[in-house]
Amino acid sequence: MLTSGDVVDLDLGTPQGREAGFRHSAVVLTAQRILDAGPAVLQIVPLTSTNRGFAAEVEIPNDAANGLDQNSLAQCQHIRAVSSARVLARRGNVGPALVSQIRETVALILDIPS
Repeated sequence: MLTSGDVVDLDLGTPQGREAGFRHSAVVLTAQRILDAGPAVLQIVPLTSTNRGFAAEVEIPNDAANGLDQNSLAQCQHIRAVSSARVLARRGNVGPALVSQIRETVALILDIPS
């Protein structure tokens, strides 16, 4: 079962424009109470290793807990819903502090009051 903040590998298919595609790692942002019910759709933020200096990206250092091979950035500007069937593997978890930071950045992008 997935938990909020999990780093997963996904098959995102062929990208259009500048969206993330192909096999990609991402952070699961879906609320835990939803994940506990086994949803067919997950909310994720894809990861990249390329630092473009965007304020909408949250740095995630690689460590044993998250299972990342290299330092990455959560691309909060690319939040999307994907089928849970796209999950290929679970790597680890970024932890509550980074999940909170990612959610705050997504809220800022979507103009959701805090």
